[in-house]
Amino acid sequence: MSGYVRTLAEAARTAQRAIAALDGEGRRRLMQAMADHVDAGRAQVLEANAEDMSRAEANGTTGAMLDRLRLDDARIDGIVAAIREIAELPDPVGQVTSRIQRDNGLVVEKVRIPLGLVAMIYEARPNVTADAAALCLRAGNAVLLRGGSEARSSNIAIAACLHRALESMDLPAAAVSLLEDTAREHVTELIQLSDLIDLAIPRGGEKLIRFVADNARVPVIKHYKGVCHLYVDRAAEPATATRLLLDGKLSRTGVCNALETLLVHADVAADWLPGAAEKLMARGAELRGCERTRALVPGAVAATDADWDAEYLAPVLAVRVVGDIDQAIAHIHRHSSDHTEVIATTDTAAADRFVAAIRSSAVGVNASSRFNDGGEVGLGAEIGISTTRLHAYGPMGLESLTIERYVLRGGAGLVRHPDLLD
Repeated sequence: MSGYVRTLAEAARTAQRAIAALDGEGRRRLMQAMADHVDAGRAQVLEANAEDMSRAEANGTTGAMLDRLRLDDARIDGIVAAIREIAELPDPVGQVTSRIQRDNGLVVEKVRIPLGLVAMIYEARPNVTADAAALCLRAGNAVLLRGGSEARSSNIAIAACLHRALESMDLPAAAVSLLEDTAREHVTELIQLSDLIDLAIPRGGEKLIRFVADNARVPVIKHYKGVCHLYVDRAAEPATATRLLLDGKLSRTGVCNALETLLVHADVAADWLPGAAEKLMARGAELRGCERTRALVPGAVAATDADWDAEYLAPVLAVRVVGDIDQAIAHIHRHSSDHTEVIATTDTAAADRFVAAIRSSAVGVNASSRFNDGGEVGLGAEIGISTTRLHAYGPMGLESLTIERYVLRGGAGLVRHPDLLD
């Protein structure tokens, strides 16, 4: 190993102590400084992003990947707004989540503390550099960032803004450390630093996430692909189902909470599906359907087995007509990536059954899959959407970047075996 990553990690680990030593107000002011410096540095960030975009286009990058890479004034406004929102969120550090007193007088508290040093490994989206840094530091952590090579210039420019914010408060810039050298071997070194890294969060394509999960020696929370489903129940209100479908599939196709599969109850398929499909196709969507779907929607092409497991990140939708809610649930259990599933129905019993049966990180009842997002559920920004059942599941905000530990208060020297002291 080169030692390049270890040197960065050791500096970040040391810097974390300075962040953890700040009180909640100090970390709030740090967030405001970070937002101010990103805002002030937008010209440099946009110039760097233009370099990345030009290079990506020359390399043949198109579609969802290019959209994720692009920054403009509106998206930088969004980054700044997200950091400011994080600044005003309740501080989780030091929060006592439970307190009991035992019969022997022992007071047992569970208290939130920072995780420590978080490694964030991601692709394409340069906004993640700012979001991850803000969330990690607001929760008292340091962060070691490894973005994709396609966004290298943008990430360096954003990190420079964050470093200026830290230095303006006499805090070590290493609390936000960026691997400017994006060589793949550095990822392997990073995720094996079990003596320095407390948690690794990979966020990107399936190949990246599998590589991290298969090679890590540190705990990993996966932001896995989003094979998200909408099930239109026999008791669905037709206009509601159509709204959920169009928003979930077409509002932004290249994101993990976009719909990829539509399941329709056979009792309503003939009346609802042709019209809904026409609206999708009029907006440029391609439908890949089962035999029953194609009988109702002649414009649909035949779905293959692979389509039911596909995350298209494009205006493509797999469609299946199912016999009942049990068949819909069974399909989701087999093909879901545990990200987001939605039911459209006016039947409360059916909705409750769907929610109870589905184990994904978010379940929507007459609400778009696009709401499974940190900002939309009130977290400010998110560091990712966990599809791993560890201490965090679903959108990860500040609380997910802390852990709970026990504080045991015994008063005047409480001991477990007082007889030994006689």
